[in-house]
Amino acid sequence: MAMAKLFLAVVVIGAISLIPGTAEAAVMGPSMQKLTWHFYKVYNTCENAENFVRHQVEKLYKNDTTIAPKLLRLLYSDCFVTGCDASVLIEGPNSERMAPQNRGLGAFVIIDRIKKVLEQRCPGVVSCADILNLATRDAVHMAGAPSYPVFTGRRDGLTSDKQTVDLPSPSISWDTSMAYFKSRGLNVLDMATLLGSHSMGRTHCSHIVDRLYNFNKTGKPSPTMNKSFLSEMAKQCPPRTKKGQTDPLVYLNPDSGSNHSFTSSFYTRVLSNKSVLEVDQQLLYNDDTKQISEEFSASFEDFRKSFALSMSKMGSINVLTKNEGEIRRDCRRRN
Repeated sequence: MAMAKLFLAVVVIGAISLIPGTAEAAVMGPSMQKLTWHFYKVYNTCENAENFVRHQVEKLYKNDTTIAPKLLRLLYSDCFVTGCDASVLIEGPNSERMAPQNRGLGAFVIIDRIKKVLEQRCPGVVSCADILNLATRDAVHMAGAPSYPVFTGRRDGLTSDKQTVDLPSPSISWDTSMAYFKSRGLNVLDMATLLGSHSMGRTHCSHIVDRLYNFNKTGKPSPTMNKSFLSEMAKQCPPRTKKGQTDPLVYLNPDSGSNHSFTSSFYTRVLSNKSVLEVDQQLLYNDDTKQISEEFSASFEDFRKSFALSMSKMGSINVLTKNEGEIRRDCRRRN
């Protein structure tokens, strides 16, 4: 557990360093340094922007708790492609949202609703990219996550091309997953932490049938998958043998289920070989991520602290600021 304790010491230091007025370049990274704490208040352009966002999210969450996992996935799909520039929100036959990996993306109407309010209060000021980051933070906080700091001042991208979407399959190996996160400037702790977002939400059976029936093209189920859980999932996801067959949705974390609550039970399931996605289960097969999973399973607060830091880092990937990009008046299309 020594390695895990070392990781968590870094988490605590990192979380402290994100407190306004103490942010250090070594922890923030170059992209986060381009952003500003309470940007719209500091520059007196829309002093209550963050309050407006939070108020709308609170109203929406009361009627639909699924907005938390939906916004998390939408933010991930934005930041991990060309950076956190709201390019995933742009409509069009060849836009990012039309890529196969983005099938089933939701929460677009949530961003539209918040943007409409902000355009009434502060026309042409608050970017769609900042709205997406702020709304996600507020929604997951209502689901049980920490209210981590969101630095703002992002601008919106000018292009959106489905050919740029390289989001990986949920069946990839640990090494492939780690290489992907590293390519975005994130480390092993970030990967283990951000995969914990799968503590809530749903996925299609088509993303897990290989684990159930044809693991690594063997014609057999995954040999490490808990047998009772395998049987349970097979009932929900029958083999895909017919063209046009339905593709049911299953919960990423059956312990959370329809509550869509942010919990550390995700890591308990990893340790018990009861992960729904193969990429999640792979956390058990590396010493570092196994120890991190053990730590997070034992301490929800450690997971929350790490989540705060990793989400802040993800939200700063390749951001546009100052004169780059634009501030869209409609998040679905360029000005």
